[in-house]
Amino acid sequence: MLAIALFCLHGAAPTPARGAGGSGGPTDLWNLARSKQQTHRFSTLFTAQDVRSRLNTDEGIDSAIDWCKRTAVTKVYVETFRDGYQAERPALQHAKERLAAAGLAVSGCVTTTKVGKSSTGWGGLISCYTDQEAQERLQRIFEFAASIFDEIMIDDFWFTDCACPECEAARRAKTVTVAQRTYPVAGDTREDYRSELMVRVSRDRVLGAAKRVNPKARLIIKYPQWYDNFHERGYEVVRETADFDLIWVGTETRDYQDKRWGGTVQYEAYFIMRWLGGIGGAKCGGGWFDWLGTTERTYVEQARQTVLGGARESMLFCYGGLQRDTGPKDIEALRSNLPELLAVAQEVQRRPIIGIAAYKPPNSHPEGEARVFDFVGMLGLPLAPCHEFPADAPAAFFSVHALKDANLAAKLSAFIAAGKPVLITDGLAKGLAGKVDLAKPNVQVLSVKGQPKSLLQLSENDLNSLRAPLLGALKASLLAPNQVALYLFRDGSWVIENFNDDPAKVELNGKRLTVEARGWVHQWN
Repeated sequence: MLAIALFCLHGAAPTPARGAGGSGGPTDLWNLARSKQQTHRFSTLFTAQDVRSRLNTDEGIDSAIDWCKRTAVTKVYVETFRDGYQAERPALQHAKERLAAAGLAVSGCVTTTKVGKSSTGWGGLISCYTDQEAQERLQRIFEFAASIFDEIMIDDFWFTDCACPECEAARRAKTVTVAQRTYPVAGDTREDYRSELMVRVSRDRVLGAAKRVNPKARLIIKYPQWYDNFHERGYEVVRETADFDLIWVGTETRDYQDKRWGGTVQYEAYFIMRWLGGIGGAKCGGGWFDWLGTTERTYVEQARQTVLGGARESMLFCYGGLQRDTGPKDIEALRSNLPELLAVAQEVQRRPIIGIAAYKPPNSHPEGEARVFDFVGMLGLPLAPCHEFPADAPAAFFSVHALKDANLAAKLSAFIAAGKPVLITDGLAKGLAGKVDLAKPNVQVLSVKGQPKSLLQLSENDLNSLRAPLLGALKASLLAPNQVALYLFRDGSWVIENFNDDPAKVELNGKRLTVEARGWVHQWN
């Protein structure tokens, strides 16, 4: 569970967000990145298709190295397989050697799209891993990757959503068959079957296969954003995190207003980074975001949230994509912010967060409150995400997700009886009717009404009243409009980020501040 402590404000004046970043040029930025890489580093991915088209000549590799150094990228991932295509061994080995000789750390990657028999679900990209031929091809893909690289990341298509007759028959039989071995499945739902299937296939056809070829191989599973639906597609974050050597986190929030890619508020990157970090601990390596559906400002916001979430690495997906569309402008904006991002990353790594405990048990269902944590974080409530019941927290937020906990009623009753400030959603209040006495002065019910995004319409006056008792438990106070996020640390340090298109006037512990549009301020003690 994340550490929670009291908050106090003292120390130097707040450090405003900076634009130019203070870099003397590409060489200075590269040297700065190398000096900070043990705390936080920036990386990028060359897809298998990039290997074929962009790393196929020495001139192309030279251009890639130059771009990396100008972008403070000190690590690269060279992909062996994506969309049914396996890059050629000579090209992979040559690129690996050249990139390493230029001073870049080099690892591998596999994207498990178009591996074999198609799933009945997602657009022909995803495979049916009940199918033994698909399993066997998968094994060959990872054996090949492990023969070249000692570290291999799996992009976030490592799931299944198949409901073909073969999958349904196995589900009804409550058995999973992998490499001629049959394993029991605890339940009879699709999520039960898919989770057991992906755990077993991971262990034998991915981890086992890679390590038999290369005993030094380390495998990284990258989890996508959809933390509310992981288990429905076979992501079993507790067992898979235990099995894999490292985990990565999808922090690609993009632009909330974008017609194609939008709908995810910026705070989600922070929440999921911290929540999975609580599950993975030291195994949690970094966050991964992209250029799709972004502007320069929303691209940089992804980087900020990844850093604030405690990531030790920021993966810029991907080299080829960042050469087109909004990619070049996004990268220019990132470069100007890199010195400050690296400085903030160093400060974040030095101190634990504190906040209002936000309880999401693994494999819990959102019902009508999908991603409600993301929207609550946009209200200026500093969340401390946790996957275990936060009995020792000074204040807590509970949503319908908490019903996954079979002992919730007793635990929550004790928490309320201790007099601690509690915020619960109306959905959870309905689910606890007759089980927990919620008519207590320290309990507030948040009106979500099955529409978490409606929380972004709450007025400043409503938010100030809502925050007061919760922040009071942290010895803090905040007066601020909606879509201004607060991040607190044990030693009294803090960060405020404004996601609005206009400057925000805020008051933190009686100190008045103006946070520029789409900007942030931070104070480190």
